Amino acid sequence: MAAGAVTVLAAPVLVGDLHLDAPLPDLNGDGRYRGARLLAWLHGRPLAEVMLPLAPRPLPAGELAGLVWQQIGGQVSEHYAGDGLPPPGELTAAGLTRAASPRCAVPRPAAAPKITVVVATRDRAGSLLRCLDSLSRVDYPAFDVVVVDSAPRTDETQLALAARPETGFAVSYLREPRPGLALAHNAALPAVTGDIVAITDDDVEVDPGWLGALAAAFADAGAACVTGLILPAELQTTPQLLVEQAGGYSRGYTRHTFSRDMPAPSPLFPFTAGRFGSGANMAFRTEWLVAHGGFDPATGAGTPARGGDDLTAFLKVITSGATLAYEPAAIVRHWHRRDYEGMRRQAFGYGVGLGAYLTASVWARPALLAAMARRALPAARHLLGAGSAKNAGREDSFPAELVWRERAGVLAGPFAYAVSRWRYRDRRQGGTGGRQ
Repeated sequence: MAAGAVTVLAAPVLVGDLHLDAPLPDLNGDGRYRGARLLAWLHGRPLAEVMLPLAPRPLPAGELAGLVWQQIGGQVSEHYAGDGLPPPGELTAAGLTRAASPRCAVPRPAAAPKITVVVATRDRAGSLLRCLDSLSRVDYPAFDVVVVDSAPRTDETQLALAARPETGFAVSYLREPRPGLALAHNAALPAVTGDIVAITDDDVEVDPGWLGALAAAFADAGAACVTGLILPAELQTTPQLLVEQAGGYSRGYTRHTFSRDMPAPSPLFPFTAGRFGSGANMAFRTEWLVAHGGFDPATGAGTPARGGDDLTAFLKVITSGATLAYEPAAIVRHWHRRDYEGMRRQAFGYGVGLGAYLTASVWARPALLAAMARRALPAARHLLGAGSAKNAGREDSFPAELVWRERAGVLAGPFAYAVSRWRYRDRRQGGTGGRQ
């Protein structure tokens, strides 16, 4: 595959939602899609993804029901059994019964905490506006938004925000003159008014129930940090499918809690921090995040370290003795890069970010080095093994170049972090701005 090429699939994959407790649709790909990847919802919660073949003709609701039941009928029955209800027996075109326990739906805390959403951006005004439009559809009673313009080359983003119509939430604008995602997030902290700070990227669209699910997870788990489910917003090109083959961002459909004193779920716990979630969908108790110094400004996109800001923060949560919860009902959809050259850069950048994250964690807490050293062998198997959880989803056609670029990035990560640490040795923030 030539560098810089945009490889568009002859028949891309349709993505979307499928509510099992409503009449099912006739699925029509108009002959443009080779398949569908749909998030199945039941009684207000995401249950699983289903992968369906699509032909040039529409897929009638009755056939759709049979295909879906073949894939996730067992999970549907477990869901009903968990509520003390008899299993439905089958899925029909009319959908499943709504007569389920209130426990099935994502609960909203009795006293909904105020949430501030932080979105960092750089020279992507159109993408940012799309993200903000999705926030305007969020069903949550008390939130505001802080946009941090990270070292912009023009005033386009500020002007676009000023021209944006009024919505039901306040938007504050800050300009951070130095590039760096962690630095941008830190610059936002003085403007945060919520008890919870929810952080996402400018290249996502959030689900209407996103903030409610985050708030419920904080209340239920007593967590300092909550992460959520990240799904693709589109799968139109081969590079976008490669992102999913490489592991994507989904961490499953079951809520998990993680803490320092829990039985280790894997030999690499807690250092495989990517299993906890991703920075495009993470939230913290504001008091905890401020008390623990925010994010390492020498990490994140826009710095020589290229990433690692989210992973470093997740590990800090665990090693500090606090609880981190993964809540699959808190959903955002991410617009993956469409071009192969972007995928090449991303593969190397992910590797650099991983190496930088491990280096930054040891820099902040040298005692972690011994624990990391004891896990060196299983870590090598995880990174290099064809059957490891990291690599098992890659098909034979997955470009070897992307694998080696990521591994080269891991080796470069410690050096990149050292450069970034020197460059960002002045930790003072310079964010300025105001309310739009």
